[in-house]
Amino acid sequence: MQTIDKKSTKKAWANAIAQPATEFPLTQLPILSGKIPEGLRGTLYRNGPARLERGNKRVGHWFDGDGAILAVNFTDAGATGVYRYVQTAEYQAETQADRYLYGVYGYNAPGPIWENWNRQMKNSANTSVLALPDKLLALWEATHPYALDLQTLETQGLDDLGGLDKGIPYSAHYKRDPHTGEIFNFGVSIGLSVNLNLFKSDRTGKIIQKNAFKLDRYSIIHDFVLTQKYLVFFVPPMGFKILSVLLGLSSFSESLLWKPQLGTQILIFDRENLSLVSRGETEPWFHWHFGNGYEEQDGTVILDVVKYSDFDQTNEFLREFASGETHTVAKGTLWQVRLNPQTGKVIGVQEVVNRKCEFPVVPQAQVGQPWHHTYISLLQQGVDIDKEWFGAIARFDYQTATLTEADLGTNRYGSEPIHAQDSQNPQQGWVVTVVYDGNTHHSEVWVFDGDRLNEEPVCKLGLPSVIPHGFHGTWKPA
Repeated sequence: MQTIDKKSTKKAWANAIAQPATEFPLTQLPILSGKIPEGLRGTLYRNGPARLERGNKRVGHWFDGDGAILAVNFTDAGATGVYRYVQTAEYQAETQADRYLYGVYGYNAPGPIWENWNRQMKNSANTSVLALPDKLLALWEATHPYALDLQTLETQGLDDLGGLDKGIPYSAHYKRDPHTGEIFNFGVSIGLSVNLNLFKSDRTGKIIQKNAFKLDRYSIIHDFVLTQKYLVFFVPPMGFKILSVLLGLSSFSESLLWKPQLGTQILIFDRENLSLVSRGETEPWFHWHFGNGYEEQDGTVILDVVKYSDFDQTNEFLREFASGETHTVAKGTLWQVRLNPQTGKVIGVQEVVNRKCEFPVVPQAQVGQPWHHTYISLLQQGVDIDKEWFGAIARFDYQTATLTEADLGTNRYGSEPIHAQDSQNPQQGWVVTVVYDGNTHHSEVWVFDGDRLNEEPVCKLGLPSVIPHGFHGTWKPA
């Protein structure tokens, strides 16, 4: 954990995370330009680390910040917004103490080594959101989710979804089948063995099936792919100094080892019974996020993924990011992968967007189905790859192999581009992103026509306070 540095040569994006975010109650949002499309009716939910310092100490890694949820409601009467921290037990304890009490991903809890032995890790509740019919889940990587009220965002407490055993995590990257409503997810647990826990839930979120698969290594598994028949996991080549973490000698992040000689493992599971279908191996790479996947008629699985050459560079960039100043080149680019699910063998790998990008998203109606467009956050042309954050969003068209880009402008930075289906016209989609304007130190919500990203936003809304850069969100139709 580092003490806050007052002097530096920081870029404009850093001001969005320089101070803890300010909550606001349900508020009517002003329309700054354009108008809200008549078919855009529903709620955008976004999650992200909103507090990166406490008691004049700064977190050790961007992943460590306390989560806060933004909800933006689009109605016939206009737009309203509400922004609240997730009131986890650890967040409340640290607020009362006005200092850090728990270790997270990138730092250890303060205090002597003997107090840190196997100490509880803080639930940051800061990574993603799952909107269910009667509640919103704030998701994180390493523990149970927290349930919130869909309207007020009031925290209701930890949720086991009717089937999560104590200590078993429920990850941030669920997949929801658009036809059946089934929700699939996973969690990696470390005990006497390292287990990949698989979960299938009904449309209410209640777990109806689960399985545990023993892994032969610990690795960062952050996301997976759902297809019509399978769950597809890629396991990056990594190791883990578990004793170092248990003894409190190093943070979780510092204990992760990049081992390219192991190669990337491929695990394919049957989505009906969650049993292993095949396992394979391919070249070493690291990834955080997939876009989508499906099976062609001959059974070949096609998926897209943002690939990095190794783990250490992307992890270091994200560690530096929390300080507001980055120096590490970590270039993730979008690739398409083809594989045989019966053998776990890769048939082909092709780079499709050779610019730094992240947060690939497809329309919810196309998850696990054939799709044409992947939306991404994109680094603007001509900026420093080691110092800047994503100042553009874009859509890659697989049919025409073209990239359509919305450059947000100088010192403006967008969030993951969320696709929202038009409620009146199934052929029409909108792309919603939260933009931090570093020129004015304000946050706004921008709505683009999903087919015309290179044109001006159709609507811009003002927000009452700055929303720090975040991770993932979702669209819940009205």
